Amino acid sequence: MNNNNKEFPDGVALVVGGSGGVGSAVCKRLCEMGAKVALTYHKNQTRAQEVVSEVESAGGIAEAFQLDMADLDGIATLFEQLSRQYGQVHTLIMATGYDIPQDYIVNIKPQLWQEVIQSDVNGFYNVAHTAIPYLRKSHGSIVHISSAGLSRYPARDVLSVAPKASIEALIKGIAKEEGPYGIRANSVAIGVIETGIFLRLREEGVFDDQWCDLVKEGLCVQRFGKPEEVADAASFLASSRAKYITGQMISVDGGYHV
Repeated sequence: MNNNNKEFPDGVALVVGGSGGVGSAVCKRLCEMGAKVALTYHKNQTRAQEVVSEVESAGGIAEAFQLDMADLDGIATLFEQLSRQYGQVHTLIMATGYDIPQDYIVNIKPQLWQEVIQSDVNGFYNVAHTAIPYLRKSHGSIVHISSAGLSRYPARDVLSVAPKASIEALIKGIAKEEGPYGIRANSVAIGVIETGIFLRLREEGVFDDQWCDLVKEGLCVQRFGKPEEVADAASFLASSRAKYITGQMISVDGGYHV
């Protein structure tokens, strides 16, 4: 599967949250495009190893690492190891997020709010801040998997949208400040994707058939998205085909924001 089309340079792409539904699709797509992949997981080592096996069975190269985004020493160690092992880190894709409930702002306890901000916003900052010196050396790219709610706010989704709004400001800041050093930074804002948290909430009855039908009716493309469709956008932004694109947010939401 790995080839010499040079959509990615030599080295490794790091997918934080690569064991998740969207993250695993991103890992597979990157490897199809010729990149070696390091993926991280927080707790689900079994699923992470399954992703590695799926990539390897298709002819790709992947490796899984446990990572806590609050652990600055652990993050630093991971980047040092990857740089030493693969020569350089050329891509950072952030595909992780807090396993949030769906609720109205008035019902969300301050403790939960603080936990989500700590996990998502500070976690992103910890990883991106550590990555920047490595990406300067490789003239690399950052891609953040964000939310379509930044363009059109959905009720009960503040725990997803608010942290990602802060991260979006960081993405634009990195694009502006690090562009002279060869780093690009972009986001993919996703709508309802049939994987991960959505499937869990669907099973729990938070999203019933009526809710799903109403949401689909409001989309230009009247269906929910697939993780592979997010992976296509994220891998494009990370690749050399997007080398003049930075500071942008591409919506993969079926037209939800229109």
